[in-house]
Amino acid sequence: MTTRTDAPTRREQILREAARLFAERGFHGVGVDEIGAAVGISGPGLYRHFAGKDAMLAELLVGISDSLLTGAKRRLAEAGRVTGSGAGAGAGAGAGAEAVLDSLIEGHIDFALDDRPLITLHDRELDRLRDADRRMVRQLQRQYVELWVGVVREVYPAVAEPAARSAVHSVFGLLNSTPHLGRPGALPGRAGTAALLHRMARGAFAAVGAG
Repeated sequence: MTTRTDAPTRREQILREAARLFAERGFHGVGVDEIGAAVGISGPGLYRHFAGKDAMLAELLVGISDSLLTGAKRRLAEAGRVTGSGAGAGAGAGAGAEAVLDSLIEGHIDFALDDRPLITLHDRELDRLRDADRRMVRQLQRQYVELWVGVVREVYPAVAEPAARSAVHSVFGLLNSTPHLGRPGALPGRAGTAALLHRMARGAFAAVGAG
């Protein structure tokens, strides 16, 4: 789900609460009435916004994959990079590859810290999507990975494409571990956690580059 500076719409409120409840209790453990109560409307009133829980789940999981990809493309564009087919590496003038990689990491850390319920939801409920929606999620995720692979190989030219792709997946696993980091009070503040995750991600890529 994208970060907004203005007030969320009712539809966005519904999705946020649905994600939280699905993550806490599982998809089948939450009723439409509970989601409605969480946003102050009747359960049947939700059907003015969504066809049902399946539609909410699909929009959440397809939506976050699309948001991550769109955000990554925007970061490359802001750095003066051009995305295209293949690995998606930037070409020509623009910010250095190191800075672009840092920007990508920062964007994913924002997601990992701010949208933890969606990580849990993806891990547990992806198989519940219709085949077409699940294929869409996988397609968006592959494109997102390939953007990273291209940048990683710019930073570490000696790393072969399969190794770079494995490293990217490993870093995603690290960053997406945030739902399992413990109680909020047991962690450093948001800035400290973000900085730690960033150092660990860069360390993982550096290890592959030195291999």
